[in-house]
Amino acid sequence: MDKVKISIAIPASVISDTPHLREKTSKIGLIGRAAAIFRVNEIIVYPDNTKTDQTQDVEFITLLLNYLETPQYLRKDLFKIESRLQYAGILPPLRTPHHPVSGKTRDLQVGSYREGLVLSASKEGLLVDIGVEQPALLRETQFAVGSRLTLQVVNVGRHVEVQQVDRDQVPLYWGYKVKLERQPFAKLVTNGQFDLVIATAKLGAKFAKDAQAIGERWRRSQKILVAFGAPSRGLHEITKAQGARLEAIVDFVVNTIPDQGTATVRTEEALLATLAILNAQFNS
Repeated sequence: MDKVKISIAIPASVISDTPHLREKTSKIGLIGRAAAIFRVNEIIVYPDNTKTDQTQDVEFITLLLNYLETPQYLRKDLFKIESRLQYAGILPPLRTPHHPVSGKTRDLQVGSYREGLVLSASKEGLLVDIGVEQPALLRETQFAVGSRLTLQVVNVGRHVEVQQVDRDQVPLYWGYKVKLERQPFAKLVTNGQFDLVIATAKLGAKFAKDAQAIGERWRRSQKILVAFGAPSRGLHEITKAQGARLEAIVDFVVNTIPDQGTATVRTEEALLATLAILNAQFNS
């Protein structure tokens, strides 16, 4: 699915059925892993209950997803010690290309990519932490200390030298970005300028029925949104409470787990099932 930009939308209520912080953290870890496995480019966290203030839940989910996406060697500098990260140690490793296993300078290769953090300025440029024993030199000065950058290694010798690159230029899956959405679901869909919006719902059509039509739209699309509902309320109910009709604001409403054997399907379970089907169907 790396030929197009894939966004997924998950509701703040995704953690509503898990009261303890440890279980909430674990669930968010599963969502982040699923997104990374299937090369999702953006995770949108949206408020889904207009009757309650979900600011804390949206911010918490966003924090954990950002923490999980950040390479381990940068986390201590980019995140403060706080109670919401108390169980961050149980988050699963992403093991994506931008989370390198080796921290040895000798394993660096010219042309490889790294995430880095600007540490300080020198006469020659900026010193950047790229997760090896010594800081790398970036011969640019326009970035502030503390900035996170995507970098390419251009020289490995006595000193390591890097250049800044746009994240979209990296020819590998380079993780997901997280968007904290303040707008309700109906507005994020209509204002998001997506070429294709697929909503998942138990009351949707069986995926096989719409697969050909979705495929035709998929091949013409550059920006795709796949949306998921909450444990206690599906997208039909969520949009109805916002004064909208789901079928009127999205392109397809599909059931990717027809004839389910359980009374409910959790959001993280629907996420894995749906992304697996889309990946197999449209990424071959």
